[in-house]
Amino acid sequence: MKSLSVRGATKTVALGATLLVLSGCKTLNLDPYFKVGSESPRMPAITSAELGLRELPAPLRQIDVGVYGYPDLTGQNKPNTNFAEFSRAVTQGGVHFLIDALMAAGDGSWFNVVERTGLNNLLQERRIIRGTREEFSDGNQPAMPPLRFAGLMLEGGIVAYDTNLTTGGAGAAWLGLGADWQYQRDMVTVSLRAVSVQSGEVLASVSATKTVYSVATQGMVFRYIAVDELLQAEAGVTYNEPPQLAVRQAIELAVYNLILEGHAKNLWDFSDAAKAAPVVERYRQLRNGGVSEDWSGGTLFEEVINAEG
Repeated sequence: MKSLSVRGATKTVALGATLLVLSGCKTLNLDPYFKVGSESPRMPAITSAELGLRELPAPLRQIDVGVYGYPDLTGQNKPNTNFAEFSRAVTQGGVHFLIDALMAAGDGSWFNVVERTGLNNLLQERRIIRGTREEFSDGNQPAMPPLRFAGLMLEGGIVAYDTNLTTGGAGAAWLGLGADWQYQRDMVTVSLRAVSVQSGEVLASVSATKTVYSVATQGMVFRYIAVDELLQAEAGVTYNEPPQLAVRQAIELAVYNLILEGHAKNLWDFSDAAKAAPVVERYRQLRNGGVSEDWSGGTLFEEVINAEG
């Protein structure tokens, strides 16, 4: 009877440990990972950085900008301790995140982005149109309008992806029953600069960083329930923040900083100075070290974060 009671108690403890870990998964909102294929496609979530961009006051006049590329300059492959992996550590599509951020600034009022990443395709299509008109029309077709040119070029790229900046964890075990958690902190850095097309002068240059966190939680049971019977059970979950989401947020912050940095250098202005004054003042304090909070901590985007909460 004693052996049966120990066995039953151990099974109860093991079940409780498993339920504890799974409840932790619920807290981390990781339930969809246990339902492979059950999630429907959805629109990407709006980040707090994008909300801050959209809330920017409108400019005095819209700025024509061109983006030829936004490359991955880190040269890093995905970290792997078991074998050589040649997949890139960060996204190769940074230019698309940059264009999205530019078109979101001031709810679309700040920048008029001209197509340059697919310029060859655009020119080829215009040649096809001209050739078709010359061959099949009676010559009365109007000429194609000229391409819109940009006054500013935006250059830069993803300049650094540092891994294992901070690692740590904690764990405990008692009589074969234990649990532990571990975390890892990485960081991605992007750079963005505005270049005058007429003079080639770099008018403003900014950078932004975003941390990337990975957290692992695990519970285990290891115990003899009889002379010839061993109970062993493990359950755990790992949460990895997507690096491409970190890159997107860093680029959005870089665009935000570039707008305010350009305003500080009198390159452009807001249409409503009174409405923009609090935003400009907070940025000035943050840039000069007058506040210690980072951009997402309730200082630079105070109204946005409060609205989200």
